[in-house]
Amino acid sequence: MTSDSAAAALSSSAAASLVDKLIHKLLHNEDADGKFLLPLEDGRVIDTKGWNGWEWTHGVALYALFEHHELTSSRTSLAIIHDWFAARRKEGGTTKNINTMAALLSLAFVYERDPDSHTEYKDWLVEWAEWVMADAVNGGLPKTQEGGFQHITYDSENKGQLWDDTLMMTVLPLAKIGKVLGVQRYIEEAKYQFLLHIKYLYDAVTGLWFHGWTFEGRHHFAGAHWARGNCWITLAIPLFFHILGDDQDLADHASPLSKHLIGTLEAQLDALLPLQDPATGLFHTLLKYKDSYVESSASAGFAAGALLALRFGLIKDADKQRKYRALADAALKGVVDMIAEDGELQQTSFGTAMGHDLDFYRNIPITPMPYGQALALLAIVEHMALDASPRA
Repeated sequence: MTSDSAAAALSSSAAASLVDKLIHKLLHNEDADGKFLLPLEDGRVIDTKGWNGWEWTHGVALYALFEHHELTSSRTSLAIIHDWFAARRKEGGTTKNINTMAALLSLAFVYERDPDSHTEYKDWLVEWAEWVMADAVNGGLPKTQEGGFQHITYDSENKGQLWDDTLMMTVLPLAKIGKVLGVQRYIEEAKYQFLLHIKYLYDAVTGLWFHGWTFEGRHHFAGAHWARGNCWITLAIPLFFHILGDDQDLADHASPLSKHLIGTLEAQLDALLPLQDPATGLFHTLLKYKDSYVESSASAGFAAGALLALRFGLIKDADKQRKYRALADAALKGVVDMIAEDGELQQTSFGTAMGHDLDFYRNIPITPMPYGQALALLAIVEHMALDASPRA
């Protein structure tokens, strides 16, 4: 699918209609029978499907809403973000972990836009960033060997483990907080975490990323090249440049750090090109295995990430620009085809813990989730933004 045909297939009015449907479903999704609720030992029950919980599922959605506001000036999307944080503050917040940190990315962005009107946000930004920086002995985020951010969740310590999700969920928020508040040590720590996660999770043989690494036994668990985990990388690298665009290590794309990050992103996108399902434009949940189902949320993430990389000028080679745009366009078409009349992004897999064999990933249930709605929203918005950009 060429860029011209993609634009024709998704007119401004059609895109706006799809965005409205996606957001409506995001706000009204329910776990009617409680099948996907997460009960905790302390008696709390975390709702990862509905809109009134606090989990990474909501954090990703909040950022997509912010991007929609930023690129379209939607007051509705901005109001949804402020209302969500007001409700969570009234509830007293939540337990800090890698996944719950995801919401702080959008909080930092909206605080930056109007710090005088939302002074209460600053306290939260500082509190969460200092928790990330502190060690476990001092009540902070547990660290792995070499100071990695251990992927703790609500219900699992995951001792000694690095996951590819962490860059999106915790490292980007830390970088943005550092940028907004002018705290350089937050920014430098974020740079280090990108380098450390590349060291242990990037697969030099394929160009893809492993889902996880453990220092306890030193292995990659099932060795899975899991699609949604990979899409977090496709998104996180361009967004890192977006967040720290004027930092001396990232503003110059010829600097060692920039070259390393962009090269890693290009290697991943090159690896994705032959893995796209020709019939649907989507990607399989296990990227290299056609016997695993095609999965919409990851495919939307790949489209959005590739479009972001193009919009931010990270891809210099003209042939690669063409190939990555074609990948994004085909994936976006597949995602749009999966949006039901009620706005549900179909073919979205549930939240995925670390698998110890590949069948674990093949058997993750499919169900509508906030991040599915959000990633589809982000892909559509980035498509519109790139076509409106002088670089497009």
